[in-house]
Amino acid sequence: MKITRRFCAGVIGLSVAIGVGGAAVAASVPGVSDTEIRLGTLQPLSGPASAYGVLGYAFEAYFAKVNDEGGVNGRKIRVLLRDDALSPPKAVEQTRKLVEQDDIFALFGQSGTPTGMAIQKYLHVKGIPQLFVMSGSHVFQEPKSAPLSMPGLPTYYGEARLYAKAILQANPDARIGVFYQNDDFGKDYLRGVQIGLGDKADKMIVAKESYELTDPTVDSKILALKASGADTLIMGSYSKQTSQALQKMGAMGWKPKIYLSYIAASVNPTFKNAGLENARGVVTAAVLKDPTDARWKDDPETLAWKAWMDKYYPRGDQTNGSNVFGYVIGDLIRNIVEKTGKDVTQERLMATAKQVRDYRPPMMLPDVSLTITPDNYSMYNKMQLQEFDGTVWRAIGKPISTH
Repeated sequence: MKITRRFCAGVIGLSVAIGVGGAAVAASVPGVSDTEIRLGTLQPLSGPASAYGVLGYAFEAYFAKVNDEGGVNGRKIRVLLRDDALSPPKAVEQTRKLVEQDDIFALFGQSGTPTGMAIQKYLHVKGIPQLFVMSGSHVFQEPKSAPLSMPGLPTYYGEARLYAKAILQANPDARIGVFYQNDDFGKDYLRGVQIGLGDKADKMIVAKESYELTDPTVDSKILALKASGADTLIMGSYSKQTSQALQKMGAMGWKPKIYLSYIAASVNPTFKNAGLENARGVVTAAVLKDPTDARWKDDPETLAWKAWMDKYYPRGDQTNGSNVFGYVIGDLIRNIVEKTGKDVTQERLMATAKQVRDYRPPMMLPDVSLTITPDNYSMYNKMQLQEFDGTVWRAIGKPISTH
């Protein structure tokens, strides 16, 4: 890793600080003062993936709550939210501004695989942590080659393997079609399905159709999948394209068994845009409590989450799972910063993040927890299969290990 002037200044400041307290450290660490820590986040507030932009507003709302309660170790957390429209060139531009002009301490919770990849090397050169990228791609789970990058979502590859296992148990003669986005995000699903099916993959997978994020419609892909004779569909797709696909299948009267990426499996906006009836029977894997699920109606964590939404994010949609993820990832960041201590540096922050053990933020499903080690950044230990009944999700069995 290239040693930068900013990094050297942090090391010198740390040496000076020994024995003289946190003020000297704060004076030399980018994004840290005696009163605040500046964290940046990039979200698609505009563009074809703007459905995920609400995550940034949830982060702002979560840390507004934290700051009202006194902040973390005597400092307020300031969130700098920027729009990258899920465009790699724009992500690079916005990241440079956050680092070189806004002087952030770390980047966190960024949405998207291609944009996260576009800025990964730059952040490593600058010594800026890239924490909990909202992607399950393998590219953010490489402690040796990219030690400052960590994923915030379960691995897409592992999720797809769960679906393959479920299909083998439920219908070993299934004719499987794979619908996926033509990038590292979607290709991880295809790879996971193939590995999960093992030597049966070539026989069971009868069609593979990919789309580009910029495609105006996916109708032709759905027509091709239906024509293949597939009776089971695994979808590694974003919310907009999933809604389009479900609408088209409904219009054609085609009802394959669907296993859907958790990042698109939200009642709102995905299923409401598609028509709830068109989503009936969809299966996904979850790690969070769904606030629309009657099981959690009187659950203390869910009631506290709703109270937070009412007070700090009243314009937010309480049926959108991204707002639950914002709460969970915000809590994880808060916990790590708090445990890092008063004398916070990027190196100490990363060291603390690698020591997360069986941590369970509020709104995680029972039996699901987070563990991060120096050799394994894939932090979710289990996922829960669940099926949409046309109104709410229904759990299928117990949470399943992702390892």
